[in-house]
Amino acid sequence: MALNNGLRSASKLLSASQSVLSKSANRGLHSTGVKRMGGGHGSHAHNDAEYYLHAKHMYNLDRMKYQKIKMPLAVFTAFSIGVAVPIYAVIFQQRKTASG
Repeated sequence: MALNNGLRSASKLLSASQSVLSKSANRGLHSTGVKRMGGGHGSHAHNDAEYYLHAKHMYNLDRMKYQKIKMPLAVFTAFSIGVAVPIYAVIFQQRKTASG
């Protein structure tokens, strides 16, 4: 039932967007100019240069201190979050529907 309603609403949305696109295509495309912050050509580029000095060596994982500890810990943390969040969502949803 919910799948049928979802498919119907998706098809209505698709047909509506196609009609809007066909109408707007006849009018043509218009764009506005990009506003620049500050005056001059790239006036902020030299101000931010000091913040990006580290970027050249930022991803040298072979030079990372304590790499044998940090990398497996990072992978395990990301994997744990990827497993725990959906499990928690299912349990939360089941509790919510059982109490309501």
